[in-house]
Amino acid sequence: MTIKIVTDSTCDLPAEVIEKYDITVIPAYINFTDGSYLDGVEISRQEFYEKLPHYETPPTTSAPAIGTFARAYMDLRDRGASQVISIHISSALSGIYNVAVLAAEAVENMVVKTFDAGNLSLGTGLVVEVAAKMAQAGRSVDEILEKIKSVAKRTYTFAALDTLKFLQRSGRVSRLKAGFGSLLQIKPILRMNRDKIDMEVARTSKGAITHLLETLKTIGPIDTIALVHTNAPDRAEELRELAKSLFDKVVHAYSTNVTPVIGSHIGPGAVGFVVITASSSD
Repeated sequence: MTIKIVTDSTCDLPAEVIEKYDITVIPAYINFTDGSYLDGVEISRQEFYEKLPHYETPPTTSAPAIGTFARAYMDLRDRGASQVISIHISSALSGIYNVAVLAAEAVENMVVKTFDAGNLSLGTGLVVEVAAKMAQAGRSVDEILEKIKSVAKRTYTFAALDTLKFLQRSGRVSRLKAGFGSLLQIKPILRMNRDKIDMEVARTSKGAITHLLETLKTIGPIDTIALVHTNAPDRAEELRELAKSLFDKVVHAYSTNVTPVIGSHIGPGAVGFVVITASSSD
């Protein structure tokens, strides 16, 4: 019995992890006025973020087609996979999961289990990595699904954004709120867990970083940690240094430049953490 793991390009896992565990990644689309590009294939992250503030018409994003998922599942079947677990960004944020469900139902002679990670970026990616490690170790589909259900519940993504501007452009907050936030130089802080996003604010960039560190202190015992940023690697490394005294494992944590599919909504300059809290039952 061979189990393979499928995800989408919003997972933000490092390329070496994807290769090590033979994870299949389906790219989403980034749409501009001059055409659509496959995320991570036809446009680089650095190129996207450098251009983002200058687009007159904000880029949009869209899910891969049902056929793209179905072909990926069938290709894995034809290469010897007996079962697939397809893990994706929260359905509260994107239609990708729902497309994967439809594709899974269309594939014959193969079991495809779909899983909504209830998170985004490495909040999805770390769940994918857990599943891929277990699949490579020969664990069953039921064992993997039980484990990642627990892990997803304990996965939190929290990040400080540089501005409300891009949330407003993408329709995530009102123009009035974004204008008010810009006037006061407010720094939004987003937190996601189990499909739910909460937003708080800080008055300064320094205050936003302090808020992130306080969250890291109070969120509970941490099992796994990673850093995320939107084309702000220096800020991410500064955050890593500040977090060392709170959680020494952060020294070796992933630091990922977030996919443009997500970055188009939050803009450049954001920085934050993804953590999986510990569980005595795991």
